[in-house]
Amino acid sequence: MNKLFRFNLLNTFVDNLSMKDTLQIIKTTIKNKKQLHHTVVNAGKIVALQKDLELRKSVNEADIINADGQAVVWAAKFLGKPIKERVAGIDLMENLVLEAYKNNHKVFFFGAKEEVVKRVVEIYTQKYSSDIIAGYRNGYFDKNEETSIAQEIADSKANILFVAISSPTKENFLYHNKDVLSKVNFTMGVGGSFDVVAGLVKRAPVWMQNIGLEWFYRFVQEPKRMWKRYLVGNSKFIFLVFKEKFTK
Repeated sequence: MNKLFRFNLLNTFVDNLSMKDTLQIIKTTIKNKKQLHHTVVNAGKIVALQKDLELRKSVNEADIINADGQAVVWAAKFLGKPIKERVAGIDLMENLVLEAYKNNHKVFFFGAKEEVVKRVVEIYTQKYSSDIIAGYRNGYFDKNEETSIAQEIADSKANILFVAISSPTKENFLYHNKDVLSKVNFTMGVGGSFDVVAGLVKRAPVWMQNIGLEWFYRFVQEPKRMWKRYLVGNSKFIFLVFKEKFTK
């Protein structure tokens, strides 16, 4: 993987890629039957990996690291390292499911509750075809089951794997099981994207996404669950950015 477009940002890396750039790299990787491990960073994850060194390693050793979060795009520009655009994980996932349909690729869906991941598979089957489904599994498991789950995914002959589990579990699962998943051409953590596809969570209107208020829309839907992640996490992120700007 060419790292010429990669730069350091607050103890992690970000690749200066557009959605189009990212899709092209992924499509080429699958066509050539290679392996590519993808991840994203947002404000909350950047705050977490300041102290979580295992998460930092799992993120920083990924083949592509996209900026999923308008706050990261703004911070990069403020620090003199502008990014082409935000590449939202859920948008990338939707694009890749369509590509799977167009190119006869198979997708494995791993994560969320059983009824949610099952609904996601039903939706994509109805929208495209059952031919794109390599398999699916809910995201609830014990640590000692990780290797067997990774082997199940590898045995499914999936070209693409989406992991809809919260951080840092999804990043660490993909990093630690990279060898077992070597025949899966593209692996990616997609957080709560299955909940959005299944209709459990509404995504913010495009205008709110564009001005960086998607987090607030999410917060309003589940304030008790999300207040610490967004209000406390965003404050810590702003502190990190200003510290980087004015103390170095």
